[in-house]
Amino acid sequence: MSNKREREKRREERLAEEAHVDTTDRRKQLLQMGAGAVFLVIVVVVVLIVVQASSSSSGGDTKLEEVSNVDKLLTGIPQEKLVLGDPKAPVSLFEYGDLQCPVCKAYSEEVLPSIIQSRVKAGEVKIEFRNFVIIGEQSVPAGAAALAAGNQGRGWNYIELFYRNQGTENSGYVTEEFIEAIAKGAGIKDLAKFNEERKEQEKTTTVNKTTEEAKQFGFTGTPSFAIEGPHSNGLELMGSPGSTAAIEEKIHEVE
Repeated sequence: MSNKREREKRREERLAEEAHVDTTDRRKQLLQMGAGAVFLVIVVVVVLIVVQASSSSSGGDTKLEEVSNVDKLLTGIPQEKLVLGDPKAPVSLFEYGDLQCPVCKAYSEEVLPSIIQSRVKAGEVKIEFRNFVIIGEQSVPAGAAALAAGNQGRGWNYIELFYRNQGTENSGYVTEEFIEAIAKGAGIKDLAKFNEERKEQEKTTTVNKTTEEAKQFGFTGTPSFAIEGPHSNGLELMGSPGSTAAIEEKIHEVE
C-alpha cells in the first residue's frame, strides 16, 4: 500500500516538474517573440526616419525653396551693392557672414527678418553684408556671386535665397548650376553680365579683403556684427549677438 502511495507521489512530482518546464519554455518563447517584434518596430522606425530625412533634404540643389518669401521680405527696400535699406539711415549694421555657414542661415531666417521688417523698412537702419570666409573654398565663389548680384540691385535677394537653399557645407553643392539657379530666383535680369562679373578677380579680391578685415577685428565666427550710429563710439564691434532683442538693444543705444 505504501509502495503504491509512494509511486503516486513520485508521479505527481514528475508531472508538476514537467508542467513547470513547459511553462518556462513557453515564457521564453513569448519573450523571444516579443523581443523580435520590438526589434522589427525599431527597424521600421529607423527606416522611416531615414526616408523622411532623405525626402525632406532639398538643400543645395537647383529646385529652389522660399523664393516668394524672400521677395516678400525685401520688396520695397532700397538696395545698393550689398547694402540693404535707405542710404541715409542713421544707423549702419554690418554683418560679416559666410554663405555656407549654417548659423548664418539660422540668423537670416530667425533673427534678422524682424529687424528688416521694422527698422530697415522704416528707414532707421541699413544693413551691409560683408563676406567673411571661414567654412571653405566654395564660400569664395559664392561670396563673389553675391557681389555681382549686388551690382544689379539684387544682392540681398541672392544672399537670403542662398541661405534658404543652403546645402551641407563643403559638400560640393556650390556649382555653376546652383549659383545660376540662385541668381535666377533672386531676380537678376542680366545673367550673362552676372556670370561675367562674379568671375572677375576684383570680386575675389573683395571677398578676401572683407575676410581679412573681420579677422583684424578679432572676429572668429560667423555671423559677426558691427554697428555705427549717431551715439556710437565710432564703429562698435558686437560679435554674435544671439537674438533679435540683443541687436535691437544695441541699435537703440547708438541711434
